[in-house]
Amino acid sequence: MNKLDRQTDTAAPLLELQQLGKRFPPPSSLEVLRGTDLRIAAGETIAVVGSSGSGKTTLLHILGTLDRPSQGRVLYQGRDVFAQSSDQLAAFRNRTIGFIFQFHHLLPEFSALENVMLPGLIAGLPPRAARERAVDLLERVQLAARTTHRVGELSGGEQQRVAIARALIMRPRLLLADEPTGNLDPKTGEAVFELLRELNRDLGLALVMVTHNYRLAARLHRVLRLEGGSLREISADQLPSL
Repeated sequence: MNKLDRQTDTAAPLLELQQLGKRFPPPSSLEVLRGTDLRIAAGETIAVVGSSGSGKTTLLHILGTLDRPSQGRVLYQGRDVFAQSSDQLAAFRNRTIGFIFQFHHLLPEFSALENVMLPGLIAGLPPRAARERAVDLLERVQLAARTTHRVGELSGGEQQRVAIARALIMRPRLLLADEPTGNLDPKTGEAVFELLRELNRDLGLALVMVTHNYRLAARLHRVLRLEGGSLREISADQLPSL
């Protein structure tokens, strides 16, 4: 059992894993998580590292309720998220969790503004409110001059910034990022990483980032290594040197 607990007081964490396990069905029968306990405090930043295929993306998907564990519980502010119905879980995910992926998954036929507005419209925000939020977010990620540009007219770094703005449209408490700089050149990746840290500081978002970039991982509050189904906290100086 791995107990990874940053908090020393009795306040409920933002998100908590209790004895979490994940095993895929045959023919793989691969166990990527076993008996994992983890508490994530509001406003903290966590890097998850590990070899390819170790289950990092699966862990992120469980944290984001896109996948269900084989055993154990995921608690959000003390409540079991998977005790909800499918519709309730989808609504919880939409309003509470933001997702950023290595590939931005923007809709190419839409402008930057329309891409950011879309999750808000799907969630039932009035169009005017969704537009106002999207404009504010694009200004925050320094794309105020690119709102009407379609995806193909934006650079890779700009596309990822649009994806970050889109992830924030519903004002989530938790931001999950799966290799958000992995498809970018070093300079652009650094700019995107600094933007994520700025949003963490300014908005109080909890950030969990899967990354193979150990230099970036070392700059977050905590580093967790996933290996052989076990998740354990390590210090920055235990990361491989670059």
